[in-house]
Amino acid sequence: MTTLILLRHGRSSANTSGVLAGRAPGVELDDAGKGQAWALAQRLKPVPLAEVVTSPLERCQQTVAPLLAGRELTARVADELAEVDYGDWTGRAIKTLVKEPLWRVVQQHPSAAVFPGGEGLAGMQARAVAAIRSLDAKIAAEHGPLAVWVACSHGDVIKSVLADALGLHLDSFQRIMVDPCSISVVVYTETRPFVLRVNDVGGDVSGLIPPPPKRGRRRKPVVPSSDAVVGGSTGVS
Repeated sequence: MTTLILLRHGRSSANTSGVLAGRAPGVELDDAGKGQAWALAQRLKPVPLAEVVTSPLERCQQTVAPLLAGRELTARVADELAEVDYGDWTGRAIKTLVKEPLWRVVQQHPSAAVFPGGEGLAGMQARAVAAIRSLDAKIAAEHGPLAVWVACSHGDVIKSVLADALGLHLDSFQRIMVDPCSISVVVYTETRPFVLRVNDVGGDVSGLIPPPPKRGRRRKPVVPSSDAVVGGSTGVS
């Protein structure tokens, strides 16, 4: 029942070179990506974070570094949040990959796409969603239902997690946009996930700050309801 901020890494050298980086080592943030990471840290500065979890790849760890500065936190590395294993496609130019028959499968029927020498997109979604849900449950148990945490990962991984949260088949995940250093926000409840934001690159984050505890005798924390609001939400007051 915590609040999950899904963070895509900042712009990398591979993003601008037209190469499918995948899990290749040495792919780091470019100057623009470093600026994005710094700006994101300033945006989220007022938001108390219980945990920061990251993909093991350099570009994700570089993205969360400014976010951790000044906080008594260290990043937890989760291999399950790593980029798709693109296998033989890793390091190849996108302009050549679009000519491959598999490219159309990735675009039109991604649940059937398996990269030669790598993994399938369905397998990627299964391991990412399982990891996110497990981490969310552990963080809720350790820090309470109002905890806010960050998971920094990669575009296709985040899109697959969002598709699951939205109740979409993986074949629809290409409809979701996740830009470099964008945040998407999901709250998991007993009944269903609620998707609060998608591909947010500059919105106000005050709504992500948990309410202060009420004064007086100790009371159990209010657990967010898993019921949807009939007629629509009134927004953040």
